[in-house]
Amino acid sequence: MACLLAGAFLLVAQTNTVHSGSSQWREGTLFQSLRYHGGIQGNETEHKSSKSQTSITSQLIPQTIIIGVRKGGTRALLEMLDIHPDIVVAATEVHFFDWDENYVKGLEWYRKLMPFSYPHQTTIEKTPGYFTSIKAPKRIRDMNSSTRLLLILRDPTERVISDYTQVYYNRLESHKSVQPIEEMVIKNGALNIKYKAIQRSLYDVHMGNWLRYFPLNQIHIVDGGALIKNPLEELQKVETFLNIPAKIKTSNFYFNQTKGFYCLRSDGKERCLHESKGRPHPVVNSTVLEELRAYFREHNERFFQMVQQTFKWH
Repeated sequence: MACLLAGAFLLVAQTNTVHSGSSQWREGTLFQSLRYHGGIQGNETEHKSSKSQTSITSQLIPQTIIIGVRKGGTRALLEMLDIHPDIVVAATEVHFFDWDENYVKGLEWYRKLMPFSYPHQTTIEKTPGYFTSIKAPKRIRDMNSSTRLLLILRDPTERVISDYTQVYYNRLESHKSVQPIEEMVIKNGALNIKYKAIQRSLYDVHMGNWLRYFPLNQIHIVDGGALIKNPLEELQKVETFLNIPAKIKTSNFYFNQTKGFYCLRSDGKERCLHESKGRPHPVVNSTVLEELRAYFREHNERFFQMVQQTFKWH
């Protein structure tokens, strides 16, 4: 499962993409103020339909944000949602709310990085770093208190290993030295709880910060393991949460026996995970694995209580 969840689908930029669908909520505090006073609805473009009707597209700040978690399956989730005709997605991870150097550029800079959309469509941006950012929750609420948040999670121990794996390959490609995962996880004979990969898996700690600024009913948690095994069921839950028509179908997925996971089929095209995704994980010492699981156990229980649901994690 760890290898599967590390996967993400190759992004096809959605700027100026034309979709169709039914109406979608557009509400919020700062969002509404900016929209109707020209602050976020700019760069309008007219499109003529076959029925000679004029439709106007514009770049809007996202009504939905995938806030994380890193190595939890955020790219896979975004690519799967991109199948839906009522959804348009940002082409890149913007890091607007978690990086100060981007946040100071202002909301207009952020908006201009969003794809063009029709009034009925939902714009989605994803940056996994938001979930673990101290500043991101308040900044997003200040932008639009009605923003809907998507959080995709996986077994925290597997997430640590996937996190390590990404850094491992990045360092190899940069011709830098690498350390075995055991040396990263264990320091001086004890669990290295300051290791960033471990810190990112403390879901209860980070969720507590988000719940200070957003009610639980505005945060939908996607089960990363379930998304890989049964993508349609998890995506139907997201469609319900976003209050959009159910348009993602079984026919949009096919199981690739060679890769060992589901790929996408839409608009007559097929696409799978990028070759840089789904890399094999290292074999981890069983004692180290058990120490990680034991450490996360209490944090997981607290998290389950906070979100009022449980997951099948060790």
